[in-house]
Amino acid sequence: LIYNELYNGLCKLDSDNTDTYQNNMNDYIAKLDDLDGRYKTMVSNAALDTILVADRFPFRYLTSEYGINYYAAFVGCSSETEASFETVTFLSKKVDELGLNYIVVVDGSTQDVAKTVLESTKSKSQNIIVLDSMQAVGMNRINNGETYLTIMENNLTVLEEVLNN
Repeated sequence: LIYNELYNGLCKLDSDNTDTYQNNMNDYIAKLDDLDGRYKTMVSNAALDTILVADRFPFRYLTSEYGINYYAAFVGCSSETEASFETVTFLSKKVDELGLNYIVVVDGSTQDVAKTVLESTKSKSQNIIVLDSMQAVGMNRINNGETYLTIMENNLTVLEEVLNN
């Protein structure tokens, strides 16, 4: 795995700190395993198994890994910003059909598609909520202590809210 390659490379460059690198790697792997377990538990206990993303969709890996069904306005990280009438109609009908209370967007989104989908639902009462795709993590966020783990923990909280309506 990649972390073993990183570990081995660091140890070759700095053999005096092999124990530190080993301890750090083991600690990080334990944190990843814990987070993975929390995602699995959350999904298995969730009331719903489907999210609706009225935006780009860079979460295929996440939904596939944890068995979350999804509907999305755009495939992958498409640069499209305007959804077709058919797409908006389809998504708003899915929100109504599935009784969803949340419409998901990606960090940095204008939320235009989500707002149009929302206005096309019967109740017009859904909340728009943000999942962080980590595609625009700048130094300011890093300097404020954000890491892969903290972002994915926040995404876990968001998904728990979405899947439990």
